[in-house]
Amino acid sequence: MSPASAQWLPDPLPADPLQVAETWLQQAFDEQAQPNPNAMALATVAASGQPSARIVLCKDIVLPEGYLLFFTNYESRKGAELAAHPRAAAVLHWDTLHRSVRVEGFVVKSPPRESDDYFAGRPWQSRVGAWASQQSRPVGSRHQLIEQLRGAARRFGTPPLGPDAEDGDDAPADVDVPRPPHWGGYRLWVEAVELWVEGEFRVHDRARWTRGLTAAGDGHSFVATPWHVQRLQP
Repeated sequence: MSPASAQWLPDPLPADPLQVAETWLQQAFDEQAQPNPNAMALATVAASGQPSARIVLCKDIVLPEGYLLFFTNYESRKGAELAAHPRAAAVLHWDTLHRSVRVEGFVVKSPPRESDDYFAGRPWQSRVGAWASQQSRPVGSRHQLIEQLRGAARRFGTPPLGPDAEDGDDAPADVDVPRPPHWGGYRLWVEAVELWVEGEFRVHDRARWTRGLTAAGDGHSFVATPWHVQRLQP
């Protein structure tokens, strides 16, 4: 696909931009546009005002509520920054499809059941790894990290993990690796979203939607106003 063949944003613009974003994300998966089509740059701000960004995986665009779902260690740098300033910006970019989605909004933790269900579906190796790593904390050496991984495997009675582990080792059918209390989901409730389609000679197609969000009182949800949309010059 080239910019000349990219599909423009419709006119009039759609009422709900996240439906378009969800369609684009599914197309990126269907066409195997890149190794991780749901890779999302997530930007947060520390208590000091210092911004930082990293890549996380967008596990879902939840409609009609209007939030993006990702999972991580709550005690990581991003977790500490979200605790200090529970707002974030994120970008999904598909270069081969000539499209991107920018979002901004409030971030709250997922309900425990949502985090439990997702964690239970992860490979047992990843579940053990979530216990072994103190994400974003210093470590003396790669060897020390591997020893932490081996210790977590022994704790839960799984086959050993690390560079000397046997490929194809399966954990016992009854192995129980529960979700760590410091690991779970975040909901990025979208307050603003911009859809971008690449055009030839940098004459791109852009539009920005905004809405108001009011906390629902359950700690996990918001009540939203209707979207307001404007086209933007490239």
